[in-house]
Amino acid sequence: MTDTIAPDTLALAHALIRCASVTPADAGAQDVLAAALAGLGFTVHRLRFGDAPDGPVDNLFATIGSGHPHFAFAGHTDVVPVGDATGWSVDPFAGHVADGRLVGRGANDMKGAIAAFVTAAGRHVARGFTGRLSLVITGDEEGPATWGTVKMLDWLEDTGLVPDLCLVGEPTSAQRLGDMIKVGRRGSLNAWITVNGAQGHVAYPHRADNPVTRLVAILAELKSRGLDHGTDWFDASNLEVTDIAVGNPATNMIPAQAHARLNIRFNDGHSGAALEAWIRATVAAHAPAADVVVKISGEAFLTEPGAFSADIAAAVTAVTGLVPELSTSGGTSDARFIRRLCPVVEFGLPGATMHKTDESVAVADLAALADIYAGVLERVLPN
Repeated sequence: MTDTIAPDTLALAHALIRCASVTPADAGAQDVLAAALAGLGFTVHRLRFGDAPDGPVDNLFATIGSGHPHFAFAGHTDVVPVGDATGWSVDPFAGHVADGRLVGRGANDMKGAIAAFVTAAGRHVARGFTGRLSLVITGDEEGPATWGTVKMLDWLEDTGLVPDLCLVGEPTSAQRLGDMIKVGRRGSLNAWITVNGAQGHVAYPHRADNPVTRLVAILAELKSRGLDHGTDWFDASNLEVTDIAVGNPATNMIPAQAHARLNIRFNDGHSGAALEAWIRATVAAHAPAADVVVKISGEAFLTEPGAFSADIAAAVTAVTGLVPELSTSGGTSDARFIRRLCPVVEFGLPGATMHKTDESVAVADLAALADIYAGVLERVLPN
């Protein structure tokens, strides 16, 4: 492992963390990144998309080289809010280093990985390579994801710069750096159900129509269905009720409306459209006048294990000595969008502290991650 990598990666991660880039604000984070990449010879495109309330969003595409193979790192500079800042032991946007750890919002998810991207890219550019190397960086991954990667992919298609392979640097390791690679993700669907009834006195229920009764029946039927038992690469799909609200301040009044929200994480045995149709049919059977709003955040996908995942695994093993598990567990990421253009695999830091108070990363893991990414480049973009 090269001794000079850790401070370079650490310095860039520190500079990125000092930018309070809570979605959709950029706060200078992509200026920092653009300057670092331009210094390595990359051509940097600044791409701003969208309008209020979800935008505008700053995005960045940087590229060097030409032709094929075209390999891209992908990630995001935006972060989630800090929550109650008084719960942090340090300033969340100071990039404090103590006891071998870099602490700050985004250290783990995923400014540390972006810094490792740049370190690895710098080393690879210096040694020379055949093909094209790019970075696809959005400022909208932690938010609605409306004006970020989706719009960048359209731009890449329009400009003829679609990558052949993409590695997303989300935190994927479970316990130790290198123990897990993500080769797919379950899909995600959210549904909002509003059952309309007729308000009335509880002592005269025949003069009213209680929407709570109908809503409870709807949720009971939805929850009673076992969606599946899992597939070869995916855990079983699950439906979870995430909110029930009536807002009735009176004890003797039947309310006029009742609301619920649910989420389904589904595997490749389902499509979002089919699940939406099932939800709507179930609701209509109990409450024909109900309102249903569905948002499909992403479909399930799998990048079949093969040469690409094997190259990443080999790079991991060379640095850590671990043989990583190939997994589809966890939540969604922008890989769900990128998969429509090219094979995509995710690999990054251990995710135990992401989105938490005192989010942090081991400085040693930053150095090792840069070495792993450099090893990936050596395999997919040889000189």
